[in-house]
Amino acid sequence: MRVIAGKYRSRLLKGPGALRLRPTSDRLRETLFNVLGPSLEDSLFVDLFAGIGAVGIEAISRGARETILVESNAKATRLIRENLKSLDVLSGAELIEASALGGLEKMAARRLLADFIFLDPPYEKTADYLEVLEFLDASHLVAPRGIVIVEHHRKTELPEFLTRLECARQIEQGDAILSFYTLAAAA
Repeated sequence: MRVIAGKYRSRLLKGPGALRLRPTSDRLRETLFNVLGPSLEDSLFVDLFAGIGAVGIEAISRGARETILVESNAKATRLIRENLKSLDVLSGAELIEASALGGLEKMAARRLLADFIFLDPPYEKTADYLEVLEFLDASHLVAPRGIVIVEHHRKTELPEFLTRLECARQIEQGDAILSFYTLAAAA
């Protein structure tokens, strides 16, 4: 695994090794960040189910003001810390060791507004997708022009509309799909 572009371009990240994680591929990360483009600059980026931290670290590398990585697995959080340390990321990154919902509750209590929220739970944990989307739909964590990005298997069906969030775009790449949710115009 490597950082694709930005300040830490081409720097290597420690991979999951024996951990049963499915890191977002370099190709899919590149697609995601090409879509986000310059809007990432000076943003608050949240990486849920962060794994080794590759997506959140890529956001830092490309100019996010702050990235919050949320991961519940202790071995994975250790890897995230090691990856941040190896890149000398001293500021702009916060690691919350909690479930995705637990991390979101902590952020909501701080009244944060995230510009981007990325989530990619294990593909087989389909209930996690809906739980997190419903929490985000009911909360006020998503900034007015914010985007919730969901990486999921192409066979996993996600709702097109929730109360406030709607799927505005999908990009398919191999077996994976990136679904982009924005706040509905009437919300």
